[in-house]
Amino acid sequence: MRFVVSVVVNALAIWVATWLLSGMSVDSGGGPGSQVLTYLAIGLIFGVVNAIIRPIVVVLSIPFYILTLGLFTFIVNALMLWLTSSVAGWVGVGFHVDDFFWTAVLGALVVSIVSVVVNGVIGTGRSREE
Repeated sequence: MRFVVSVVVNALAIWVATWLLSGMSVDSGGGPGSQVLTYLAIGLIFGVVNAIIRPIVVVLSIPFYILTLGLFTFIVNALMLWLTSSVAGWVGVGFHVDDFFWTAVLGALVVSIVSVVVNGVIGTGRSREE
């Protein structure tokens, strides 16, 4: 159940980012129903990329995290969003991030903020019993 909520939160966060940033676009190719499915597919791809690729990138970039006092997190988050755009293109989902640096970094920042806010509102954080 937590994974489904995570996919929905990712989809909502990416929707907000595409709404705010002109460099991110989604082409659903249909009506509102297909647009929701497209965002859910992007949220699923983003979740899988973050679950599989992100831990490897984080471990390999530990020296950069130390050197930049954690600010390298923005670059890693941008890389995950840009990689999500690439994977979405490979599987035929219409999601595109124009520019790696500015668009991806700002998009990752927006996605992170929206995810934190939505998770705080719906209470998906880990409880003490887990």
